[in-house]
Amino acid sequence: MDSKELKILMADLAAKQIEARELTEKPEASEVDISNMRQEIKNIKSKIEMQKELDEGKEFNDEGEEIKDMKSVNEPIYATPKDNGGPFKSFGEQLQAIRNYAKGTLDNRLLEVQNAASGNNETVPSEGGFLVQTDFATELLKNVYETGILAPKCRKIAISSGANSIKINGVDESSRADGSRWGGVQGYWSEEAGTVTASKPKFRQIELKLNKLMALGYATDELLQDATALETVMSQAFADELKFKLDDAIFRGDGSGKPLGILEAGCLVSQAKESGQAADTVLFENIVNMWSRLIASSRANAVWLINQEIEPQLYGMVLSSGVSSVPVYMPANGLSSTPYATLFGKPVIPIEHASAVGDAGDIVLADLSQYILADKGGIQTASSIHIKFVEDETAFRAVYRVDGQPVRSAAVTPYKATASRTLSSFVALAAR
Repeated sequence: MDSKELKILMADLAAKQIEARELTEKPEASEVDISNMRQEIKNIKSKIEMQKELDEGKEFNDEGEEIKDMKSVNEPIYATPKDNGGPFKSFGEQLQAIRNYAKGTLDNRLLEVQNAASGNNETVPSEGGFLVQTDFATELLKNVYETGILAPKCRKIAISSGANSIKINGVDESSRADGSRWGGVQGYWSEEAGTVTASKPKFRQIELKLNKLMALGYATDELLQDATALETVMSQAFADELKFKLDDAIFRGDGSGKPLGILEAGCLVSQAKESGQAADTVLFENIVNMWSRLIASSRANAVWLINQEIEPQLYGMVLSSGVSSVPVYMPANGLSSTPYATLFGKPVIPIEHASAVGDAGDIVLADLSQYILADKGGIQTASSIHIKFVEDETAFRAVYRVDGQPVRSAAVTPYKATASRTLSSFVALAAR
């Protein structure tokens, strides 16, 4: 085949791509027709590549013109593939090449030639080019951050297929004082034939309407074929991102188009700092006071949610008695043993969503069983060849329909205690 014939074949390819674009815009076009058209385009591309290789070693550019010295331009630095089927001996070697690329030195083994694409592709390293060698792809599936920590601990309610919201009736109780329990029920000690004043409970209605949380991305078919694990990687990446966003909403969501978070809820108790307490510190007295503000019924299920930067202060926290002191957060054998990672017997869990040290929300005592989460079938993932059909790209989408809020709308005034020291299932240390 000479360059003239190659031009004709490439012109056929261009015409077929235009025809494909018009076909995808027709509402009546069937999936079979689209699939057949896509296969025709692939066949033409295969013929072009095959003839380029067979035509006496000549190489041609997109205009059909012969490139005289393509070998010196595009030949990788290795002559034959390594035993593992790729250019790199190990994942570590591949990472070193990526690191060197970031510093300005290109290792030819990272090159994968392809036209620019709008989604993940082989040309741009950060968009998938470094995934092409599939021998090490499974290592990329390991989580760097743990996601989905808060949502599994919430009280989950499934919404049926025929509905997009749910209403839950509950007791409207904000005080345990006489005449306020159950929102207004009052009991009396009475003598025989005595009369008492009638009372009744008060109710509130919680309505959860599904909000949509989603992620979308694209990948070329060449990349999907050459990096077989990419679809799994993208699906997991999207799912992890949605879990992260949901946890963030549970912790600090404003309730507008997303769940109402703990820090924004009306039932949150804010424990004041100690008099004269230094900025960005957490004291033993803070921990004790927070525990005392947790409503007793929530103590069995409570956990401490913290910014990880608080941990050094926890390890150095002591309970002083005269001239001696006892570690609060350390086991009997100190650092030589595994720390208990508990305060008042409740787990201490570092989360990314906690506020910066010194800000409200850097440490929260929470009973997440008192947070209602309503969803519809969990995270749904899907892929489609039609959105970017002409560009030969596949679209990946993940969608999660969910809403949530705490069970209580307000903190509770205790029966026999200072009225200002309200109790709740969610307690945060105030800003310092």
